[in-house]
Amino acid sequence: MKHIALGITGASGAIYGLRLAQELLAAGVRVTVLITSAGFILLEEECGLRWRGDAAVVTGHLQAYFTAPAGMLAYHDEKDFTAPLASGSSFPDALVVCPCTMGTVARIAHGVSGTLLERAADVALKEGRPLLLVPRETPLSVLHLENLLHLSRLGVRIVPAMPAFYHHPTTLDDLVNFVVGKVLDQLGIAHDLFARWGNP
Repeated sequence: MKHIALGITGASGAIYGLRLAQELLAAGVRVTVLITSAGFILLEEECGLRWRGDAAVVTGHLQAYFTAPAGMLAYHDEKDFTAPLASGSSFPDALVVCPCTMGTVARIAHGVSGTLLERAADVALKEGRPLLLVPRETPLSVLHLENLLHLSRLGVRIVPAMPAFYHHPTTLDDLVNFVVGKVLDQLGIAHDLFARWGNP
């Protein structure tokens, strides 16, 4: 069974992370969620989800929201450096940060591990495990581009939150699904979230 860690940071686009978690769980993937302090703010601001609290409270909110089967969904506080994700000996199959702030990009690019999410990214890099970032920012500064390039050269997959329009989206869900589908493609997880180019 695949195990994916999902980080949600304070970049606009919290819905991308929520939809990705839904799709992973629906595909039978075990998901460990990491939410930064700014990520909680965005979840409330953009999605109306007031999930802040200790680990037990947040876990309860996640279980209620996703109605995940027992053992398929876990959560760790950003300061919990005793969590399995902090060690390469029990790291998941991949780490996805969706959405990812440019501050998070910068700290990962320079090995700064001030939170569990940043430590998990550092572990992914040192262990050669798949690391996917879904940055959501515009415009991009030279610093942003240099940090993304540096990470790309280290093997990090950069999947910007840039929805396409060739599949003729008619709803916000269509746009969100396109980006999430692109992330699932990188993880090797089958989906039918959007019509592929050349297909009816």
